[in-house]
Amino acid sequence: MSAEVHDFKGPDSGKTDMESSRSNLGRGLSALFGEDNDDYSDLDRVRASKDVPIEQIHPNPRQPRTLFDDEAIKTLSESIAQNGVLQPILVRRHPEKASEYEIVAGERRWRAAQRAKLHQVPVVIREIDEGQALELALVENLQREDLSPIEEAEAYKRLMEQFSHGQDALGRIVGKSRSHVANTLRLLGLPEGVKALINEGKLSAGHARPLIGLDDAESLAEQIVAKDLSVRDTEALIRVRKGVEKASPGTAKAGAAAAEPAVQKDADTLALERDLSELLGLRVSIEIQGRHGGGCLSIHYKTLEQLDDVLQRLNQGGHGD
Repeated sequence: MSAEVHDFKGPDSGKTDMESSRSNLGRGLSALFGEDNDDYSDLDRVRASKDVPIEQIHPNPRQPRTLFDDEAIKTLSESIAQNGVLQPILVRRHPEKASEYEIVAGERRWRAAQRAKLHQVPVVIREIDEGQALELALVENLQREDLSPIEEAEAYKRLMEQFSHGQDALGRIVGKSRSHVANTLRLLGLPEGVKALINEGKLSAGHARPLIGLDDAESLAEQIVAKDLSVRDTEALIRVRKGVEKASPGTAKAGAAAAEPAVQKDADTLALERDLSELLGLRVSIEIQGRHGGGCLSIHYKTLEQLDDVLQRLNQGGHGD
C-alpha cells in the first residue's frame, strides 16, 4: 500500500501543482510536509512516509549546496545511528529511473544515513517537476541559513535568473531584507581566490565586501587572513589603501601593506610637511600608519622636470655635496 503524498487533497486542492508549490515557497519544509495545517486528519496523511532502500535515492544534481561540513555530517550520522532518521527526506520520482527517487530536500540526512550504514530511510514523495524541484531546493537551503555566503549568493542569482524573482520578492520568499539580498549578490563580483577563502570559512562576508572592485583583492584577502584582522581593521586597511592610492597611485602597494588605520596628524607632522614642501618646492604629505612611527612620505609633482629636479637634489645629498 503506497502512502505517497501526491495523492493528498488539502485546502489548496483547487489549485494547480505549480500554484500550490509557489504559494508554499516561503514556508519551507513545514509547508511541504503540511505542518502549518490545522486539520490534523489531513496532517497525518501528509506526514505519512514510506521506507525506501537508500541506494534507490539519488542527490539532486542541481543542489545549490556545494560544501558539506564533514564534522556536522559525522555528528548527524551518530544521532541517526542511535535514533534513526526522525524527519523523512523529501523526494520526487527520478526523471530517468522509474523505480528510483531524486532528493528535493534532505541531502544532509541522506549522506549521514549512508555513513550510519542504514539500508533504508523514510521518504515523503511529491509529484514535483524539475523547475519546482530546483526552486524548492534553493529556497529550502536558503531558509536553513547554513550555506556559505557564496553559495547563498549563487542561489539568489539562480532564483532571479531562472524564475524571474526580483530582489524584493526574493527577500519575502526567503525571509530576508532586500538589502541583504543585494549585498550578498555583490559578493559574486569578487575574484575566484577570494570566493574560495569565503567558502573555506577563512574569510567572512563582512571581511570580503570592502574588497569588491579592488584590483588586488586576492592579495589583500590573503593579508587579512594571515594577520587575522577584524572586520573593522579590514575596513580601515582598505580606507588607507584607497586614500594613499588617490593621493599618489605609485604608493598603492605601500597603502595596501598597512594593517592599521591612519593616525591623526599632530602639529609636528604638519610642520614637517610644510618644511619639506618649502625645501623641495613641491607638495609633500606624510601619512602615519599605525602607532609605532611607521608611515608613508609622498612627494607630489606635475611634470617629469620637477621629478628629475627632486632626484638630482636627493642624489647630491647622498654624495655629501
